[in-house]
Amino acid sequence: MSKKKGLSAEEKRTRMMEIFFETKDVFQLKDMEKIAPREKGITAMSVKEVLQSLVDDGMVDSERIGTSNYFWAFPSKALHARKRKLETLSTQFSEGNQKKENLQQSIKRAKIGRQDTEERASFLKELVSLRQQKEQLKAELEKYKECDPEVVEEIRKFAS
Repeated sequence: MSKKKGLSAEEKRTRMMEIFFETKDVFQLKDMEKIAPREKGITAMSVKEVLQSLVDDGMVDSERIGTSNYFWAFPSKALHARKRKLETLSTQFSEGNQKKENLQQSIKRAKIGRQDTEERASFLKELVSLRQQKEQLKAELEKYKECDPEVVEEIRKFAS
């Protein structure tokens, strides 16, 4: 026994487009404010707002002739818009597939010469041990930095 809720904005937009597609006619705002509530259940207060959102999205065409604004939308325009969108998405899809293929080729090229062999494994172990040794030597050098004659001379200059 609950009251019927109002239509969502998207439902209003869809129903408004149905009016245009079914009649294939040109309307003024005052005509739409009469037709929409009666035929599609869109409140008269929201007709202007819904119509403007459709115009802003390019789904409905609008033209000011004299002092009147006229609105229209034909099914063929919607079909062409969908075709253009489909073509755009198809192009993006094919470009994405091409990019994926190029990246896979790059991965294959990068793997050449990097096969896991005993020689490569021994070189990697040697590299790791040399890096560790380098870090140890740096740490030891830091310990003795205070005794470095150049550093001692710098300290004396600042102290004077």
